[in-house]
Amino acid sequence: MATAVPSAPAPNPPARLTLRERLPSIGTLGPFVALLLACAFFATRHERFLTGENFALVLQQVMVVGVIAIGQTLVILTAGIDLSCGMVMALGGVVMARLATSMGIPAPAAIAAGIGVTTLFGAVNGLLVTRIRLPPFIVTLGTLNIAFAATQLYSDAQTITEVPPVMVALGNTFPVAGTRVVYGVVLMLVLYLLAAVILRQTAAGRHVYAVGNNPEATRLLGIDTSRVLLAVYTLAGALYGVAALLSVARTGVGDPNAGQTENLDAITAVVLGGTSLFGGRGLLLGSLVGALIVGVFRNGLTLMGVSSVYQVLVTGVLVILAVATDQLSRREGR
Repeated sequence: MATAVPSAPAPNPPARLTLRERLPSIGTLGPFVALLLACAFFATRHERFLTGENFALVLQQVMVVGVIAIGQTLVILTAGIDLSCGMVMALGGVVMARLATSMGIPAPAAIAAGIGVTTLFGAVNGLLVTRIRLPPFIVTLGTLNIAFAATQLYSDAQTITEVPPVMVALGNTFPVAGTRVVYGVVLMLVLYLLAAVILRQTAAGRHVYAVGNNPEATRLLGIDTSRVLLAVYTLAGALYGVAALLSVARTGVGDPNAGQTENLDAITAVVLGGTSLFGGRGLLLGSLVGALIVGVFRNGLTLMGVSSVYQVLVTGVLVILAVATDQLSRREGR
């Protein structure tokens, strides 16, 4: 009689995810919900808010800070911070405007020079952080003051006017469904999509997240963390140069007084977008949503006739709430 062969034990069925595990995290979903709620609120307060013309205006108002926020996001993902971004942007705008107007340099070369200056500042930030091991907060606080002084000295503290048409081309508009949209907004959106793909789909992007999560473990895996940080700060500097061009295109001048609040506005956008100040966690597109949240609040409160002081107050409250949410989510994850 043949002996029965015992059958192999059936594999354990895969564990089913709970509803809470299936839903996106608060840090990911929260910014989108906040933006929708803000739009819904202001739509009930002013009939002009939901018009295409007003939305185009909001996008135009956030395009400079939005591009700066791309670079700031990269830096914060590595657990750093860049306080110099606004003033470096202002310096880049003054350099390209003055080279083209006072020195007669062709506009494309002047633009390249302005972006080169901001890229150099980013590289200096990166070298000081990686080679001398200075805290990013201290490094960028120092370069903020250097960039401010350089901007005032180079421009003689005077606004530079009569910039060539090439420099204001991105401030021109084109029609979309009856609404005039600025070319600079399109550039901002393209940069976000490109940077998001690089962060999520390439090894270089994964290295940025890894450095922010655990730099020592990343180093032990054979990844040159100093090289990653240097590349991040340098690329951020280049993005500040693009933002400088957008600022010149939007205002039509090289303004030495620009950049006074853009550093805090960019950090606000990144934090509201769900990127953790502790590094290693966040979505780049969330920073765009964060910038839009700030823009929508300021635009909506302006339409309602609310003083600009209260607009700043609301922005401060939003930042505290966003950081508190991030901190609570980190505690729950432990």
